[in-house]
Amino acid sequence: MYKLEKTILAALAFGVLATAEGNAQTIKKTTKPAATVKKSAATPAKTTAAPATLKTTADSLSAAIGVSFANSISSQGIKDLNADLLTQTVKAALKGEKTAFTSDEANMFIQGYFTKMMEEKGAVVRKEGEKFLEENKKKEGVVTTESGLQYQIIKTGEGPKPAATDKVKTHYHGTLTNGTVFDSSVDRGEPVEFPVNGVIKGWTEALQLMPVGSKWKLFIPYQLAYGERAAGPQIPAYSALVFEVELLEIVK
Repeated sequence: MYKLEKTILAALAFGVLATAEGNAQTIKKTTKPAATVKKSAATPAKTTAAPATLKTTADSLSAAIGVSFANSISSQGIKDLNADLLTQTVKAALKGEKTAFTSDEANMFIQGYFTKMMEEKGAVVRKEGEKFLEENKKKEGVVTTESGLQYQIIKTGEGPKPAATDKVKTHYHGTLTNGTVFDSSVDRGEPVEFPVNGVIKGWTEALQLMPVGSKWKLFIPYQLAYGERAAGPQIPAYSALVFEVELLEIVK
């Protein structure tokens, strides 16, 4: 999942990162006017620390790794790192000195940490999806199948229904339950062709119920979507999904 070697590599420049962090904190602070007896003293100008001077290729590499490391940590939602301890550990490891973890122990801890973090996030996403579907099934026109798939007919076509082994052409617009769009052939202006049994379970089931020419809105529980895994950066694990699907034709 997350390898210690990558973390250590990125952390080689953490001395630069820690310095930048200290500078950022300095920038955020404002100096109050000096205490006065008779006259008000002028407010000192805010000080802005200059970026580190890069004199060698090694300096540039260190700074670049520091930026990459900071961005990676931030994107993963990690906010409670002990910068001093991290820097101390990196320096010790580079010198071959004893550290709190061996390489194997560190990898095990990192894997366990991120597994737990993803499970906690997944539990929130799963509950939100279940709540959405529970409320949605009460709406007028929403049909719930035995599998838990929900659909709403926008338009009924008059063509044949595809079999699981057929290839179909569709237009679709996919969102999370909060309305965030993650994929849309409609927005791209290009319909998509694929085998009915080559997509997520919710789609496979719905397509076989739809006559060609139909347009349905699908509400798909996570078990019939991507399950316990994420699908790229836009679809978290355990996500219930919403699609508007128009079945254009069965491709011969």
